[in-house]
Amino acid sequence: MKLPLTGIIPPMVTPLLENMELDLDGLERLIEHLIEGGIHGIFLLGTNGEGPSLSYAIRKQLISEACRIVNKRVPILVNITDSSLDSALEIATHAKLSNADALVVAPPYYFPISQQEMTDYLEVLAPQLPLPFLIYDMPSCTKLHLSIKTIKRAKELGAIGVKDSSGDMTTFYQIIEEFKDFPEFSIIAGAEIFLSDTILNGGHGAVAGGANIFPRLFVELYEASCAKDLEKIRLLRQSIIKMHSTLYNLGNTSTKSIRAIKCALGIMGICSDHMAQPLSRYGAQNREKIREYLGQFEYEGYYKTSL
Repeated sequence: MKLPLTGIIPPMVTPLLENMELDLDGLERLIEHLIEGGIHGIFLLGTNGEGPSLSYAIRKQLISEACRIVNKRVPILVNITDSSLDSALEIATHAKLSNADALVVAPPYYFPISQQEMTDYLEVLAPQLPLPFLIYDMPSCTKLHLSIKTIKRAKELGAIGVKDSSGDMTTFYQIIEEFKDFPEFSIIAGAEIFLSDTILNGGHGAVAGGANIFPRLFVELYEASCAKDLEKIRLLRQSIIKMHSTLYNLGNTSTKSIRAIKCALGIMGICSDHMAQPLSRYGAQNREKIREYLGQFEYEGYYKTSL
């Protein structure tokens, strides 16, 4: 795996059937959809992948099947974050056996912990990991916003990069500045709307949920950002802003973008849109709204109603 990790690394949704088994046909269609769109890696079992809501059997099956289908065409990153250290190591071991490329580690969820407790946790976990890892800042789900000091310690313990989903751009720019002399340490944005800002300011890429639906849109924005093509960036960002104001804007729940992405993929015929409890898929009315919103992207070339 080449370092630093760069580009568009979608947090892939987990295709599920109504009986909560893995949608294997949908998984293959989804992976081919992403790779054909030019993505640079795949992130499994993240927030958009509903990782914490899945049984360990489904998590392991997803990792094995995804690695088999991808077959090293792009790097696969596996989120092993868990409330139990032993469970995190169990998934990490399975990821290694399945030929995944890297792991992703966020603070254990449920208990609110301190920066020092997170550092102590990493000092126990990191030496036991069988693959390289990224440190993952996701305070909305873990109750801890990682400090620069904690991220630096993670790097000392072997982290190859950081995925920042805090939405705190001040800290994000500080991270870029802090690690600018370490070119192999990846700075990855978790908020897709900040993709171009990340690249223009010295970051490396984004874990963009919307790339599940329109991978080529996000790849084109990444490439325009690398080329510093400000006019193309402006035009492409308009499409992403439209995604946020339409597809991601149904209802008032904090999980509405996750539901919308899966619903859109179902409408596009790529994979089923069933979701693991406690989340649930959209009903008929919202599904039709998503279909209508998708149609707005047809003239931009990112969607075809024939799908």
